[in-house]
Amino acid sequence: MGLLYLGTPLTWDEAKQYADHVREHGITQFLYTWDRVKDRWGDELLWGDEVEYMVVTFDDKEKNAKLSLRQTEILAKLSQVVGDLTDDDTPALMTVPTFHPEYGRYMLESTPGSPYTGSIPDLLSVETNMHYRRTLAKRHLKANEIPFTFTSFPRLGTHGIFTEPHFSSDDAKSSHSLFLPDEITNPHARFPTLTANIRSRRGSKVAINLPIFIDEKTPRPFVDPTIPWQRSIYQEDPEAKNGAALIDHIYLDAMGFGMGCCCLQLTFQSCNVDEARRMYDALIPVGPIMLALTAASPAWRGYLADVDCRWNVIAGSVDDRTPEERGLRPSKDNYTIPKSRYDSVDLYIANNWTNKPEYNDAPVPYNKGIFQRLRNHGIDEILAKHVAHLFIRDPLVIFSETINQDDTTSNDHFENIQSTNWQTLRFKPPPPNSPIGWRVEFRSMEVQMTDFENAAFAVFIVLLSRAILAFNLNFYIPISKVDQNMARAQKRDAARSGKFYFRKDVLPPGHDTLTISPLSCSGSSSPVEGAPAKEKLLRNCFPPVPRPSCVADGPIEDEYEEMTVEEIFVGKGSKFPGLLGVVEAYIDTLDVDEEDRLQINKYLDLVRRRAIGTDIIFFLFRCALTSVLGSLQTPATWIRNFVRSHPSYNRDSVVSQEINYDLMVAVDEIERGVRRVPELLPEDYTPTNGYHSKPNSP
Repeated sequence: MGLLYLGTPLTWDEAKQYADHVREHGITQFLYTWDRVKDRWGDELLWGDEVEYMVVTFDDKEKNAKLSLRQTEILAKLSQVVGDLTDDDTPALMTVPTFHPEYGRYMLESTPGSPYTGSIPDLLSVETNMHYRRTLAKRHLKANEIPFTFTSFPRLGTHGIFTEPHFSSDDAKSSHSLFLPDEITNPHARFPTLTANIRSRRGSKVAINLPIFIDEKTPRPFVDPTIPWQRSIYQEDPEAKNGAALIDHIYLDAMGFGMGCCCLQLTFQSCNVDEARRMYDALIPVGPIMLALTAASPAWRGYLADVDCRWNVIAGSVDDRTPEERGLRPSKDNYTIPKSRYDSVDLYIANNWTNKPEYNDAPVPYNKGIFQRLRNHGIDEILAKHVAHLFIRDPLVIFSETINQDDTTSNDHFENIQSTNWQTLRFKPPPPNSPIGWRVEFRSMEVQMTDFENAAFAVFIVLLSRAILAFNLNFYIPISKVDQNMARAQKRDAARSGKFYFRKDVLPPGHDTLTISPLSCSGSSSPVEGAPAKEKLLRNCFPPVPRPSCVADGPIEDEYEEMTVEEIFVGKGSKFPGLLGVVEAYIDTLDVDEEDRLQINKYLDLVRRRAIGTDIIFFLFRCALTSVLGSLQTPATWIRNFVRSHPSYNRDSVVSQEINYDLMVAVDEIERGVRRVPELLPEDYTPTNGYHSKPNSP
């Protein structure tokens, strides 16, 4: 969550008059940034994580776990505490962390106090850092409050009391929701304004419908008895009975259902703009796979859903497209926008020969005037189209005090639109007057219950990002197939039973093995008897592979095939060693001592065990090769099984107050290491004060 302005937000009727002004000056600001940093080169790898928490309060007498709406008070306390901390108060190799507000008034966001570098000690400090942030937050909550890294609260929006304090949705003046009170939203003016302006621009409330999980006693057809069908307070109240709420689905009608979810995000600084574009493209096909592997949200508004992930809920919760833009009514020139402004990436943007035009095969509307302006300024066609596509969107929140800005020193109008295009990845130009370079943000993963899991996936992704660059790997498949993968990733048990499109041959042309690129900037590597010395740092600045003089380009359709998640991670055929294979090969190029390698292997084993199938004979064979014990469930599968095996569950898809209470108690016990769940976590899992790697020797 970026800087929150103090000012006067404009209603939608007021803001839309300035939409073109914001777009025009946003592009001007981008061009000033481009001219200033387009040739910037040589930035080291710096990276960080963002972990989001929901604070839950426990009423043991009533057996009710509720969302605590004390974000403002908690953050004020944490800000004071963190401000008083010194490096002597923090664990080794760490700086004082930071905490930020989020959309939900029950949410906190935490980041490291300073970026991680490419050192092995920094890589292995991630879990320590996450654990310290959780501990610090917990230390300054009430005795009955706990910060959870939990994607979606199962009883958000149910009948009864699900927040502390309790409020009625009858007073939901921003969202007009049948289920959520305005008080679940961060009170800063940005958030209720964002909620109201999405509804106003759209011309109706948002409408999200998740298929309900059909159990033995789930009513068929399922017509939700908890929807207040006859409420008549706001003009949108009849929408539910007029078709917005679908039969056999869980109906959600407010931004809070989506933006009230928690996630895990990672941001990497690149060597230069071209390397950032390569990294952005390479991680696009990875996004859906990681969503499936981290699936953690099977319960919504008091029901089990037949999906495992949050993504479409958030996409629907901020879908501000008008009926014409959604193709529901005729429009001028038949102009439609295929996706919500929160969705999967629409365009590959690397400006090199491996990015074939055929890969960008999905319809992508873009602002032709902005596109031409960017081209006239010398920006290549691919990047110009990317920016012009982002700028088809209207700015949703404008503060009257920020309408007129100095475009040479500010990028606020650019970020107004850039930061409200919430996609699986975000390509991020350097901010003005900052030492920060070109960055890529990886956004698809669901947050996990424990710091160990979150650290494992963070470590895996940063290592994968380096392997992609070091070995010049090619993960391109058509964008339309990535979109299909995003839909498949959210299905129930997708990590086990689903198949996903992935590239068959990821090696550079003419290569049969993984070969590291030579150093493209000053570094410590030097040839030793014909072989490069092992690197002490994860780094940037790997040169791209030049186009060979002769490349046999066959049909695009022959470049990819459907694979299981297991095949994607452990490999298939001689040309695809699997994501874990390329990561392990990359680690072999690093100067890592045995103890550190064992810790990295613990993280990779979690990823591996999530990915492998449940066939006993197969995984025993695999076990012999990898020293793992078998497959592990996703959090979504574990949560669903917990609910269905609860003594009070009636086989009717309902997550009752008692079940939810016991679930949250169990998750807390899992995180603290009190409850053993070998089907979810390694048998030797214990919450940690952190593994401490020895600093690199000079």
